[in-house]
Amino acid sequence: MQLPADAVAATTRIDVVRVTAGPERHGDPMTGPVVGHWAGPAVAEMLTAVRKIPAAEATLCAFAPGWGIRAYADPAGPPLYEAAFCYGCDKVWLWGPRVPEPLHQQTFASDSPYALFLLMRMRAAGPQ
Repeated sequence: MQLPADAVAATTRIDVVRVTAGPERHGDPMTGPVVGHWAGPAVAEMLTAVRKIPAAEATLCAFAPGWGIRAYADPAGPPLYEAAFCYGCDKVWLWGPRVPEPLHQQTFASDSPYALFLLMRMRAAGPQ
């Protein structure tokens, strides 16, 4: 999966969001509680895993993401970027002030080891 390199370099914290609704349109906020976060060495570990998730063919689905992440340079400031993952259709929506338009919608191999690792870590961060 492709992430904006300058934003990745600036990321110091990632919040894990258990998505309960939306986003209905690209760029709309994810609705749901922040159930955990990663900081310190866990940020580099998780961003490395995300960047290694291979692309895949999209399958038909109504894009219903269950999990998302919000990345910050400073937790008190706005997110650098957000990503909502739909493991049903293998799509991820990525948006934020540091995300170029070609990266906004991507596919990912949800059954790949790195995608499954990400899902396991997001689930471990909070309620199912």
